[in-house]
Amino acid sequence: MSKARLEAFSDGVIAVAITLLALDLTVPEPGHGELLTQLGDHWPQFATYAVSFFTVGRSTGLFSRAWP
Repeated sequence: MSKARLEAFSDGVIAVAITLLALDLTVPEPGHGELLTQLGDHWPQFATYAVSFFTVGRSTGLFSRAWP
C-alpha cells in the first residue's frame, strides 16, 4: 500500500471520528433564557468534544511523523 493511499484512508477515518463526536453536541432551543447561560449548562459536552478533538489531532500528528 502506498503512503499516499494510507494517508488518505487515515484522514477519512479521522474525519468520520470527529463528525461522530460533533453529532453528540446539542444546542439548547431558543427562548429558554440567555444563550451564554444555556451553553454554560452544557459545558461538559463542549469540554469533552474539545479534549477529544485535540487527542485525535495529536494522534494524527504522531502518526504522520511515524510514517516519513
